[in-house]
Amino acid sequence: MTLAGTAALGPHTVHRMGYGAMQLAGPGVFGPPKDRDEALRVLAAVREAGIDHIDTSQYYGPDVVNELLREALHPYDGITLVSKVGARRDDEGGWIPWNQPDDLRQGIEDNLRSLGVERLGAVNLRVMPQDPMDLFEKQLAAMVQARDEGLIDAVGISNVSKDQFALAADEIGCVQNPYNLVDRSSQPVLDACTERGIAFVPFFPLGSGFGINDVRGHPAVVQTSQRLGATPSQVALAWTLAQSPVVLLIPGTSSTAHLAENLAAAEISLDEEAIALLS
Repeated sequence: MTLAGTAALGPHTVHRMGYGAMQLAGPGVFGPPKDRDEALRVLAAVREAGIDHIDTSQYYGPDVVNELLREALHPYDGITLVSKVGARRDDEGGWIPWNQPDDLRQGIEDNLRSLGVERLGAVNLRVMPQDPMDLFEKQLAAMVQARDEGLIDAVGISNVSKDQFALAADEIGCVQNPYNLVDRSSQPVLDACTERGIAFVPFFPLGSGFGINDVRGHPAVVQTSQRLGATPSQVALAWTLAQSPVVLLIPGTSSTAHLAENLAAAEISLDEEAIALLS
């Protein structure tokens, strides 16, 4: 399995096909998994497949996903761990902004604690749409300070506009924005990342994990999958990989069968007919 070759993620070089661990938590990314044993089997399969880029966060659960990763994979030899900060959870699982500079520092330290490491490969700053630019500048400064003090290897930013990217570009190693065949609103940010050689990690490459914009049912995806003998998920992931050499995928699943299906997308070569139809 090729895992789609490699690309830069900050100072690290990782396979372009990674793994997003969010779905290992319970419903709504809150509480324990429905099947803990299967969650651990998924992580064992991740290791066996040679995946070296895992995306997570302390607020998945909270702590649930990081603790599963720690149990299954610590000491993470050869794996670049990427997390995110900027939010926390209330007692009912609601999402609460936690995005002041001191909050971000605490969030990084919480991730280090729950994962059992002293340093992370990258941490993404989750930006809220209503955040003013002056707050973003302060947030970015806090993230850069954490990098310079050795807590993280690279600063990432998530949910950002092209203007926010331009402000941060000299300091960052990766961007996480929503992007897939149906939702291409982040195309300008992807283009800017490609120009500068900065990793672009699209979340929800198959559509939202909460059932919004499910790419797998798109007629062009279904038609292409039938013609090529692939699944709709594989076609959608292969299309996303083909958009730029800086794209790193982190499709998530809590199923070993779906993990194998996702990873097989790295073997699919879309022909001119497929690219034309999907584009």
